Formats: sequence, structure tokens, C-alpha cells
Amino acid sequence: MITDNPLPVSGFRLAVAEAGIRYQGRPDLCLMELPEGSATAAVFTRNRFCAAPVIVAREHLAKDAPRYLLINAGNANAGTGDEGLRAARETCRAVAAMAGCAMSQVLPFSTGVIGEDLPLTPFQHAMPGLVQDLREDAWGEAARAIMTTDTRPKCWSTVVELSAGPVVITGIAKGSGMIRPDMATMLAYVATDARIARDDLQAMLETAVRGSFNSITVDGDTSTNDACVLVATGASGVAPAGDDRVRFEQALGAVCFALAREIVRDGEGATRTVDIEVSGARSAEDARAVAYTVAESPLVKTALFAGDPNWGRILAAVGRAGVALDIAAVRIWLGDVLIVSNGGRDPGYREEDGARVMAEKEYAIRIDLGRGTAQARVMTCDLSYDYVKINAEYRS
Repeated sequence: MITDNPLPVSGFRLAVAEAGIRYQGRPDLCLMELPEGSATAAVFTRNRFCAAPVIVAREHLAKDAPRYLLINAGNANAGTGDEGLRAARETCRAVAAMAGCAMSQVLPFSTGVIGEDLPLTPFQHAMPGLVQDLREDAWGEAARAIMTTDTRPKCWSTVVELSAGPVVITGIAKGSGMIRPDMATMLAYVATDARIARDDLQAMLETAVRGSFNSITVDGDTSTNDACVLVATGASGVAPAGDDRVRFEQALGAVCFALAREIVRDGEGATRTVDIEVSGARSAEDARAVAYTVAESPLVKTALFAGDPNWGRILAAVGRAGVALDIAAVRIWLGDVLIVSNGGRDPGYREEDGARVMAEKEYAIRIDLGRGTAQARVMTCDLSYDYVKINAEYRS
């Protein structure tokens, strides 16, 4: 369920502070505490210019069991060289000194403007209050604290009924622009009180991310800072196995999918959310190539904004996706309206039917390539005047 008051996860505590790193008068710093014995899995951006906190978080995750996650908004600490690495490590040191853990047990995360040095004084001033304020029911506050251009917090909770008892899964995410995760600016944190080994947790996360955060695009830009973290506290004592594991993984995938959809719905300036569903491909790679080419076409996305059934733009995007096609076998639908068949406009297509579908706030563009059984789905949004305005004025 989407909610402003996500369900607490036993043993997992959070706190926020108005540190003034970039924003004034709003929380912009979040600390998350993981109980001893937790398992942690994570995936990060594949951008070659990955941010300093991504580098440090990977290093720390490889050598120690995390106890704290530290997230700041407003400054990405990316493109900052050695000074950025030093600053990221100093923020971890500040948490360790106050919380009484090893520096390597802290994972840092940042989101915001790229190329500006991260000021350390706000972290040092805020840290005592953060550690003191930690509590299990602060998920909603944390979701607000990690926002940048987001217009609303993104939270999701569910209870999974398993044979050994119920387990909770709660997650938050931020992201609105620079979204085409490849593991934008996207951060996501999900926790459960299930007991799961770290290797199993990592495999579960990678599967969940593949069909959710790695299947969305707002503008085709992969951030330097993307990260998704999954924590299993084990506090419930329930260890999903067999059919229970399948149910748990389905629930985890649903939580990640819901958060990913909220990111697309809140895309910078977005007014419509559209699923690009490709079927009949020779391979999953071909299906994703076609889906992303259509989803990221500026001409398609501006037509989505206008509600203009200019289907030639969709046809052209499919044709330039770099995938071998039998043109006569390709079929394209707007919602339930068949618009393309046998290499051209379907004889039964009427423009008023296409316009009816494109006037909706959420719908699907379905593309059957007619060459195999592979399929893919990518969530996208329209490209509006406001997207340009938001990003033109981002640093002002």
C-alpha cells in the first residue's frame, strides 16, 4: 500500500535532521540504523563517473556488515575527485564516532547537484541529534528528507503472510529526474524483518530490481548516484523457504515495482504514465531495446504530453531500435486500439480512438514484434514544458 505512514520494521530505526547542506527549512539528512546481525544487499549505478559515496559504500560493504546508512539531499558529492572521497569518508567517521561503531560499518549516500564540494560542518552539527532521535516509525519523515526535485514522498509497505508467521516489507525511494537506473537520481531503501542470508538477499534484490527500478525511464539519463539497498533484520525470526520464499520474493518485487512506478508518476513535469510493453521478440535484449527506444524518444514523449495519437513517431522508434524485424509481422496498439499491422496503419484504426486512449493519465503502448516469445516492459512518462523549466532552473 502507498502510505504516508509506512509500517515499521522491527529493529530498523531512522532519524532526520535539517542540516542545511543545500536546502533551508526542511529535513535534508537521514540516518538509518540496522540492528546487529542484519543482512544487507545493495546495487549501485553503472555510471563510470559514479559518485564518491557510491565508491565508499561499495568499499565498506565489501569489508564489513553495515550498521548505519547515511543519506543527504541537495549535494551529490559527484565529480568531486579525491576531495569528494575524503568528504564521504569523513561523514562516515562522524557517524561512527557518535554511534560507537567502525567507520566501515557506515554506508554513505548522496543526491543532488553534481560537481560541488560536500560541506562537512552540517553533518558534524546534526549528528548528535540524529543518533539521539532514531526510532522505528520515522519512515515517512525519511522519505521526505531524501527528496530533491520530487513533489511528494514515495513510501510503500506490505505484510506477507507466511506459514511460520507474518513478515513486514517497507520501502522508500526518491527520484523524479535523471532517471534511467542501470544497476537516476534514484535512491531506494527497503527493509524487512524476515531472516535471510546475505547471498540470498542479494539474489532477491537483483531479481526485484530487474523488473522494477531497472525497467523505468523519465529522461534516459543514468545518475552518478543511483543505489538501492535491501536490509533483512531477522527480527521476526521467520526465514522464508520453499513456497514461502516464492511468496516473499513476489511481495518484494511488488514493493520495488510500486516504488518504481511512483518515481515515474512523479517524473519532472510528468502528466501521464505509460507502460511500453513489447512482446514477440527473439530475445529479452531485443524486447528491452525496442521498449527503451520508444520510451525515451523525445518525439514520442512530447506526443504523449499533447495527447496526440501521432503513431508514426512510435513506428519510427520501433524501426530504429537496432533490432531485426519482419515489418509485416509487427503490430502496435494504443491501449486496446490496434494502430499498426501488416507494415502500416491498421485498416480498422480511427484517429478518434487513438486520441481517446491518449487522453487518459495512464495507459499502455503494446508492441508485438511477431518474431519470438521474449517480452519486456518499461515504464515511462511524457515530456512536458515543465521538465525543461525544472531542469533549466535546477541550480538557481
